[in-house]
Amino acid sequence: MRAVWIVALLLAVIGALPGLAGAAPPPRAVIVATHDLAPFVTTDKDIKSGFTIDILDQIAKREDWTLTYLDVASVSDQLKAVTDGRADAAAGAISVTSERTQMFDFSQPTLNAGLQIGVPVGAAERSSPGLKDFLKLLFSKSILVWLGAALLLTIIPAHIIWLVERGHSESMVSKSYFPGIFQAFGYGLGMLGSGADDAPRHWIARVVGLLWGFVAVIFVAYYTATLTANLTVEKFDNQINSPTDLLGKRVCTVAKTTSAAFLTTLGVKTDDVPSIDQCYSGIRDHTFDAVVFDAPVLQYHVANDGVGSMTLAGPIFQTEDYGIAFHNGSDLRKQADSALLSMREDGTYDLIRQKWFGSGEPA
Repeated sequence: MRAVWIVALLLAVIGALPGLAGAAPPPRAVIVATHDLAPFVTTDKDIKSGFTIDILDQIAKREDWTLTYLDVASVSDQLKAVTDGRADAAAGAISVTSERTQMFDFSQPTLNAGLQIGVPVGAAERSSPGLKDFLKLLFSKSILVWLGAALLLTIIPAHIIWLVERGHSESMVSKSYFPGIFQAFGYGLGMLGSGADDAPRHWIARVVGLLWGFVAVIFVAYYTATLTANLTVEKFDNQINSPTDLLGKRVCTVAKTTSAAFLTTLGVKTDDVPSIDQCYSGIRDHTFDAVVFDAPVLQYHVANDGVGSMTLAGPIFQTEDYGIAFHNGSDLRKQADSALLSMREDGTYDLIRQKWFGSGEPA
């Protein structure tokens, strides 16, 4: 009995000592690999902000984490930091793919997204052929063949008219070959156009001129229709409204990303650059016809720094989700999922999404 009292007394004493009984465990230290990509992560004087930062702050608050950020240069570097053990997680615009799920445990989606195309402002207007496009078409092989045919249609009748007309007393052409042939040739050009200023005097020359005018009307109409059709085709060929329109265009994307992989599968040749900012610069100076990247990133750029230089073309395609990547088997993934679910239930997630993307889903 005495022993029981002694044990009870010891427990009471221990319970009365602060910090010895019922003390909360220390916060979990979590290292997250990120790289700057607006609007997900931005750094200003060592202070981070963005959609992903707000999401991580809420998770840390609900799951008692202490966050430390590891800055790297790209998504591939983020994932490598997790693989190497330098980071516990990677977060930002990280697409969840079947290949990546074999190497990492992903949280529930932090955002529904996809790919989209950005083009220089005014690209739709520039798709209409200008003087340069017209001259290029005018001196193309097919058009030169038509011009050659027009030359023959003028030279041959010109000689016939000169030979017949020169014997007439009131001939409209000189009896000499020069300048007579040029006068007849000028008459032929007039027939190919709206009509000649003068008319032959000899009846044979008039018959030839009549037939010449009939052929000229047909020729000019057909030539005009061909030229118009080719210009229309040129206009449609220059427009970009979908991924298939990127074939043969100068396209920029970021290396080692889902957008680069998708375009490779599609057979589109691209300029793969280390940073999306290089694509934006190329769009501004018209080095590139288009940039393909994550839709929320392009949408944010168009609404902010890209105003007046870039616009979006066509709908979102290749839909995908973003998630937080953890080591396979990491207990942090379950905690992150729990926090994300509670954020959606109490409306916190919607407030964060609207803060960075406005009302509605960015994708």
